[in-house]
Amino acid sequence: MRILITNDDGINAPGLKVLHDIATSLAGPDGEVWTVAPAFEQSGVGHCISYTHPFMVIQMEERRFAAEGSPADCVLAGLHEVMKDARPDLVLSGVNRGNNSAENTLYSGTIGGALEASLQGLPAIALSQYYGPENNALDNPFEAAAAHGTETVRRILDATLPQPDEGYQTFYNVNFPPVPAADVRGTRIAPQGLRRNTSFSVEPHDSPSGRRFLWIKGGDQRAPTQPDTDAAVNLDGYISITPMRADLTAHDLVDPLRDAFA
Repeated sequence: MRILITNDDGINAPGLKVLHDIATSLAGPDGEVWTVAPAFEQSGVGHCISYTHPFMVIQMEERRFAAEGSPADCVLAGLHEVMKDARPDLVLSGVNRGNNSAENTLYSGTIGGALEASLQGLPAIALSQYYGPENNALDNPFEAAAAHGTETVRRILDATLPQPDEGYQTFYNVNFPPVPAADVRGTRIAPQGLRRNTSFSVEPHDSPSGRRFLWIKGGDQRAPTQPDTDAAVNLDGYISITPMRADLTAHDLVDPLRDAFA
């Protein structure tokens, strides 16, 4: 198996090393793992692409490249330049530092990389490691992802779920719970949740020169979500797997809106 990996935390992020180990195990002795990852951290860029300016791709080692762009840029570079003579069989994005459950999904560059791969017609999985008081102080906060990542991805691939005949291809969002590997309680298939009464905001600061700057500030990552949604099962110690597509249509409102405009 030929696997392309990327992330949004940058080429030197520890989670990417965890993902490389997962991909190497999946690829097998006759497989190949190729890395195209951002040269610098790209957290929060979502599915951004560098549409209005070019970006540089630099080879760092054999099958390891850094790109001056977003995770989606990295996937495009991997498919259409770095691996153009033999496309990968699978694209993995992560392992993200922090969760991409609930509304975080919409901001995530890690998700953006997997989404771009799915738009290019390839199987894709995004992987993220939830942080919390039970794993923050571990020698390896990615312990749960490292221990359970290979099996989780393999089970998704073995499920051989059908793709839609028309429309957007499915990709998968995997979040590992904020607990040590030994305390992972299992796996749950869960829809995307919503942390109510919390959101991103800004925090202003004045520089010594008197200029006003705004820092983006995240919401409470342990805020409750609806039962059995991704963040809820993560906080209960379970790995969440959420099938996703790029289609943002509110399908339940299409017919009512047609009726209103009739």
